[in-house]
Parts: sequence; structure tokens; C-alpha cells
Amino acid sequence: MGSIAHAFAEGGIFMWPILAVSIVVWGIAIERFIFLFFQASVNADALVNMLQRTILSGDLAKAIRLASASNSPLARIIHAGLLKVKADPAEVQAAMDEAALRELPRVEKRTPYLAMLANVAMLTGLLGTVGGMIVSFAAVANAEPSEKAAKLAAGISEAMNCTAFGLITAVPALLFYAILQGKTQSLVDDINEGSLRVVNFVLANRHKLNASNTEN
Repeated sequence: MGSIAHAFAEGGIFMWPILAVSIVVWGIAIERFIFLFFQASVNADALVNMLQRTILSGDLAKAIRLASASNSPLARIIHAGLLKVKADPAEVQAAMDEAALRELPRVEKRTPYLAMLANVAMLTGLLGTVGGMIVSFAAVANAEPSEKAAKLAAGISEAMNCTAFGLITAVPALLFYAILQGKTQSLVDDINEGSLRVVNFVLANRHKLNASNTEN
């Protein structure tokens, strides 16, 4: 840790913006990993198949309970549609579309910032490198011959440390972006496919649900 702190101190003023970007990157990445891989993740096929069997048996109340038991975006969208089954078919689709407008932004938010922050970190590191080289050569130009080597080394050290810390921040940010963007797209595809399968199945079997409700 001492060597890292020493390298950070030698990097100059541009190290602080890079550190700020690094903190934001890790904060976004951790929050998105927790949400996408744990809170929003669900076995879409298993959920849809279970709901289809329940709907086919005519038990609308059970289907609603099953959908409400999960906290995933797909389940909440399906739940909104099931609550409108007794209404006009267009209202079922409208309810699910309205729920999707609430849920999809929650799935997609913040992840794109990681790619932008990776670029900011790299460019800030490059700016620090250029600044360090300018300071180095300016100091060498006005220094005594005996001091030129030391001042040149100090300037190059500052420049290289900025480059290194910029890359240390940017590389994980790009990896996080690739992983999280892939998971986001997978969830969005599952939501679109799963909700469409359920709404089509519900509309095709509304007579069974209505008959069951009439008997009850």
C-alpha cells in the first residue's frame, strides 16, 4: 500500500480526478451487479411455464399470487397484465406496456456510464502524462546541468504514474461494462419474450379464466 500511495503522490494533481472516477466506477458496478444478477434475475422459462399451467387450469387468483411472489421486473410486468384479465384485451396489453415502461429503465440505467467513465479515466491519465512531460522538459531547460537528470526523472515518473492509474481505472470499467451490458440485454430479451408469451396465452385462454370465475 505504501508503494501505491507513493506512486499516487508522485502522479500530481491529475491523480485526484482519476481516483474520483475510479470510486464512481466501482460504485456503479457493485450496485448494478447486485441488481441485475440477484434482484432482477429470474428463470423466465420456468416462471412463464408455471403461469401458463396455472392459467390453463383456470386459476387466475393463483397465477396472480405466483406473479406477485417474485420481485423481478418480468414478474411485475406479468402481474400488471393479469390484474386486467377481466377487462378488455387491449387493457391487458396496455397495463403490461405501462409496467414495462417503469421496469425497463430500472434494468438499463447507469450501465452505459461505465464506458464513458473508462474513456474519461484514460483521457485524464493521458492529460496527466502530457502535463508531466511539459513540466519535466520545462524544468530541464532551466535547470543546472547537475540537476537535469533528477528533474527529468521526476517529470517522467509523474507522467507514467498518471498513465498507469488511468489504465488501472479504465480497464476494469470496460470489463464491467461488457459484462453488465450483456446481462442487461439478456434480461430485456427475457422480459420482452416472457411478457409476450404470457399475454398471448392469457388472451387465448380468457374463456377458461372467465368460466372458473363464474363457477366461483
